[in-house]
Amino acid sequence: QPFNPGNFLVHAVSNIICSIIFGDRFDYEDKKFLTLIELLDENNKLQNSIQTQLYNFFPTLMDYLPGPHQKMIKNVEKVDQFTLEIIAEHQKTRDPSCPRDFIDAFLNKMEQEKGNGHSKFTVETLSRTTLDLFLAGTGTTSITLRHGLLILQKYPEIV
Repeated sequence: QPFNPGNFLVHAVSNIICSIIFGDRFDYEDKKFLTLIELLDENNKLQNSIQTQLYNFFPTLMDYLPGPHQKMIKNVEKVDQFTLEIIAEHQKTRDPSCPRDFIDAFLNKMEQEKGNGHSKFTVETLSRTTLDLFLAGTGTTSITLRHGLLILQKYPEIV
């Protein structure tokens, strides 16, 4: 019977990326995890609007105008808050001699660069980098897997 594997692939890929970045996987029914996926999916859809594209060129002007770009900004802020909460938890429980994940490794580097006034290793950079890894990895990897499945269906002799 036909089905769309898109959601399954997005959840699986997102969870793998979460385990690399956050050091933990989420249950597929976890409310926070599902909310995070929904926010990212909604932002992917909102990026096609003309207002969002204009926001990329005229951010200061578009801050004052209504439109879907405002919703996208709010979604990014929610995802950023989610990430900052996990970073704060990692800062409390971090063992410098045993990094658990990407966040711990970044926090260790932040500690090494503490005296350097020109260091780019900050909590804000960590939050943005984490968001970039999550956004870039989830979308591209799940779409690549989806296309791979379609190719295998079209050419079953490959298997």
